[in-house]
Amino acid sequence: MNIAIDMMGGDFAPEAAAKGVAAFLAKHAGAAHLQLVGDKAALETLCKQHQISPDRTSIIEATQTIGYHDHPVKALREKPQSSIAIGFALLAGGRSDAFISAGNTGAMLVGSMFSIKPMPGVLRPTIATIVPREHQKTGLLLDVGINADCKPENLNQFAQMGAAYAKTILGIDEPRVGLLNIGEEEGKGNLLAQAAYPLLKQNTSIHFIGNVEGRDILEDSADVIVCDGFTGNVLLKLLESLYPITKRQGIEHPYFNRFHFEQYGGTPVLGIEKPVIIGHGVSGTEAFMNMISLAEKMIATRFLDDMSKSFSKDLA
Repeated sequence: MNIAIDMMGGDFAPEAAAKGVAAFLAKHAGAAHLQLVGDKAALETLCKQHQISPDRTSIIEATQTIGYHDHPVKALREKPQSSIAIGFALLAGGRSDAFISAGNTGAMLVGSMFSIKPMPGVLRPTIATIVPREHQKTGLLLDVGINADCKPENLNQFAQMGAAYAKTILGIDEPRVGLLNIGEEEGKGNLLAQAAYPLLKQNTSIHFIGNVEGRDILEDSADVIVCDGFTGNVLLKLLESLYPITKRQGIEHPYFNRFHFEQYGGTPVLGIEKPVIIGHGVSGTEAFMNMISLAEKMIATRFLDDMSKSFSKDLA
């Protein structure tokens, strides 16, 4: 398998990406070949410095970089030799099996939508976040930012994609799916929640348990929680604040340490035909290593192939 990595994306690029590559190769003896996309001279120096094996990596030169303040659509059009544009070209052309970047999130989303394209039957792709729960369990919250405004049909598909991810990637046998709402009773909530509830209830592809409330997010109430991207992004940013706050307060506890995003690396774009993983802008060594591990797992399990077949059946 070939995994392309945008080595120029992120606040600490390309050093952090190179350290992540070295850490991954040191821990994994698998068949993954890593394609390092970026400034060739800088990457050659870093590969020597961190003893990155040329047998398991190749450097693909990118002479341009898309910055955080660049307009996503304009940048991809006007910077065809950027590390993000080249990464998507490799993936779309079949020369890579997955693409990873901690760079411009907007450019990554635009590239995912227009270079790779959604699976047939998928109305809108989505992104999710891992939620640490009690008793060492892990949950999933989606959408967390792509789709600020949603239709009921979108939430229904998010639930299906989230349940598939929870089962195959997180190892949860029968994921319980909950709809985030302001009350547990059927009929509660705004117009979106009220209209989404019957669709989720009728969806035989998921194990829907009904409405869940904000207090249920961190408890062992549901494995997959669906909501619109506006609500999900607010919750994501709240959850991200817990780790630095506890550190500043001198609170050391294994549970709060699980809120450190580096442990999970990045989030995949669900609902597109090939693996694309988006990392946090401040990703460090551990985050890059875990993003590569996630890409390897998604490829090895053929997760997206199975998801695509599931939505193709819905079209039939």
